[in-house]
Amino acid sequence: MQPGLTGISETMLWTLHNRASEAARPDGCLRDPMCLHIYRALHYDYERHFGHADGSHGVRSQLFDEHLRIFLAAHPRAAIVNLGEGLETQRYRIDAPEALWISVDVPEALAIRERFIQPDARHLHVRASALDTAAWFGAVPPGRPCFITAQGLFMYFSEEEMARFARALAQRFPGAILMFDYISRSLSRRTLSKHGWMKTPYYRTPPMPWGVNRDELEPLFSRWLGQPVRVHNVTFVFPRGPLHWFIPMSEHYLPWLANHFPGVCWLQLPQEGSSGQEPVST
Repeated sequence: MQPGLTGISETMLWTLHNRASEAARPDGCLRDPMCLHIYRALHYDYERHFGHADGSHGVRSQLFDEHLRIFLAAHPRAAIVNLGEGLETQRYRIDAPEALWISVDVPEALAIRERFIQPDARHLHVRASALDTAAWFGAVPPGRPCFITAQGLFMYFSEEEMARFARALAQRFPGAILMFDYISRSLSRRTLSKHGWMKTPYYRTPPMPWGVNRDELEPLFSRWLGQPVRVHNVTFVFPRGPLHWFIPMSEHYLPWLANHFPGVCWLQLPQEGSSGQEPVST
């Protein structure tokens, strides 16, 4: 089965490549038979485009899973909104029989997803850009605790789009948890340069306009949302190899260096009249 994807949508095959490499390992950080099924069913030269698989996206998914499981333990009937979900198979890794899952992605991405993963009463698909808030805000039932995720998405927005989007989320979903990954300013500049970020001689990543360093996140979101907002770093721990030790040690002993790493974080969108400083349990 040929995926026939280009541009930003094609990046979901990059993340699939890396997640599947972890799922296939006996010592991998993910157990994900559905991921492996999709990976093997698509006729695509992953190695040629993306090079040798690494554990980065498997670790990223594991981090999101861990935080979502904790949230669901406290809020089993939550609404889980996965923005730009692509071929992520989180719903198969997490047992949440009372939750409502909402996958928001552009039509070409959901068309590939639905070759393998069908929506139903508890798993909704919304064909829209995450930025098209009018298209998906109404799919989230009012009154449910809400956990919003964005894996491999926000870096493709401009900073102005991110600011407007953050304000819209805070207005519509006060108190919700927003968890996302981000890239550094230097990596963003690389993707925007004349030669771009070439993963291999055959694949250039799409431009990633929004780069931000870790120590900028809290003041940035606080300014966007008009009140203090606490942004929580999630340490990116590889399951093996030098990075397993290097990243945690850098965060502890070399924070100035860690500020320039790509990362994962979460925050609670402020509630009306709150300071945004006391997040709900995750």
